[in-house]
Order: sequence, then structure tokens, then C-alpha cells
Amino acid sequence: MKHLRDIRDANLDSDSLVTIGVFDGVHLGHQQLIQSLVESARASRRKAIVLTFYPHPDKVLDKVKTRYYLTTPQKRAELLLNLGVDLVITHPFDDETRHLPAADFIDLLVDYLRVKEIWVGADFALGFQREGDVRFLRAQGERRGFKVRAMELITSQASQQLIRSTTVRDHIRKGDVMAAAALLGRAYALEGVVVAGERRGRTIGVPTANLEVWPEQLIPGNGVYATWARLGGETFAAATNIGLRPTFDGAAVTVEAHLLDFDREIYGERLELSFEKRLRPERKFSGLDALVKQIQADIAAVRSSLQPEKPT
Repeated sequence: MKHLRDIRDANLDSDSLVTIGVFDGVHLGHQQLIQSLVESARASRRKAIVLTFYPHPDKVLDKVKTRYYLTTPQKRAELLLNLGVDLVITHPFDDETRHLPAADFIDLLVDYLRVKEIWVGADFALGFQREGDVRFLRAQGERRGFKVRAMELITSQASQQLIRSTTVRDHIRKGDVMAAAALLGRAYALEGVVVAGERRGRTIGVPTANLEVWPEQLIPGNGVYATWARLGGETFAAATNIGLRPTFDGAAVTVEAHLLDFDREIYGERLELSFEKRLRPERKFSGLDALVKQIQADIAAVRSSLQPEKPT
């Protein structure tokens, strides 16, 4: 299994089944499509390949200027490879790719990936001005020797909504991490390096790990969350605050996690937070005593909210 950064770097020794898309978040709809692709590839003794892109086309086309991604490119590749695919290609979505005619993109798939089947969602399109829709792909396939499988979009059983990355983002922005998890098939997560903050938590007996998150990744809406904190091979329950720290007149959004039953210096180490439940919105308190009292209540809420067993 490999992760490449350009389709032209592929050097295949067999034919392939390819699915194409951004796959931001690798949600349940993505997972179902890719798992079906992998099963079909195994049955036909072909490679299962995911072709994705970075940056996100919405970013390149100036549709979005704020935090947007649900995963880092590397984490997305890991999630995709964990579904059993043989190769993930994160192709650059640059000005050249943006203006590439759909027929020329098909040439890349045939020449570099030895494609025999293309698997996409029913609303898929590629190439300049999205000319390469499913109908176009099928016409190309008849001439170039590949088939096209257009999969219907998946609906969430809980909400009866189509499962889309856009919907997941909406939930994350609102802080509804449980609704997001229902579409992702796992808890939403942030990962980053623990950096020094203002150390106020330590002075009130509640030390926190200040997480430096990739500046392009979407952060859940301000509030306090029950989270699992993964540090190396260890997992700890944590009360995580996201926000401006209004009691202290903060000016920038921070992600700070208090790891329960934990007392070590971890500056410079990588930490992952999985958001299980939003406990409350961010509030400004009248003073330190009121803040500390609420923090203790938050910690108790984390203990009761999270499962007794730590996730694997």
C-alpha cells in the first residue's frame, strides 16, 4: 500500500479500478463506495486505487477562505488506506489541473493507472468546467476500454439526509460533534503539537495541553467537549475547551485539553483529540472561583459522558 503525490508517479504492474474525488472526511458514503471498489478489485485481481486532490478545488476556486478541511491530506490518505485500497494518489489541484480538459484527464488515467473501471458518485464531474460528467465518462470508456460505475449517494439512516462533507462541516461548525460522528462513522478528531500557552490552567490546579492545530482544518464551534486524548500509545479522557477564553478577554481561538488523571509535561509532543460530546457553550464567568467551580463540573461531566472502556 502506498501514497503518491502525483498520478504520473504511478508505475503499475497490473490493471486497476479507480475512484476519483476529494473524499474530505472519508465519511460513511465514501467508505461504502471504496469498500465496494476494493471487493470488486480483489475479485478481479486488479489494483484498487483512490485518486484524490489537494488543495480542495473549493479553495483553489476561491469559494472558501476560512478553515475548511475535515482532515489533513496525510490523515485522509491513512483513512483511505485503512479501507484496504492498494494506492492513494493525492494529485495537486493546481492551475494546470484546474484547466485540464476532461479528455486529457482520461488520458492520464489510462496511461498511468491502466484503468479498467472508474467508480464515482452519481453527481460526479471532472475536468475543466466539470465537462467530464458520468455520461461523458461512459462515452470515453466505450472508446478507451474501461467501464464506469456510478453509485447513488448514501442517505443517513438516522437523519434521512444525504451524507455529504458539506453537511459534516455544518455540524462541526455548530459544535454538534455527535451528529458529525454519525455521518463520519467515527468521532471527529483534531491533531497537533502541544505548545506553551499562558499557563493559567496550572495556576488554578487544572493544567491544560494547548494544541496547535493545522490552520486549514475546521475546528468545532466554541464550547466545552468530552474528548478522548491520544498521546503516543496512551489514551486519556479529557475536558477540552475551544474558544476565546472570555473570562480572561482572550482574542484568539484556542484548543485546550485538560487530560484527566494525568500529570506530565508534554510540550512538543503530538496529541490527537477525538470529540465525543459537546457539554456546553462557551461562557464568560464573573471571576476565578466561578470558573473553577464550572471546570470541576465539566470534568465530572466528562467522566460520566465517556464510556468506561477506552477506545482502541
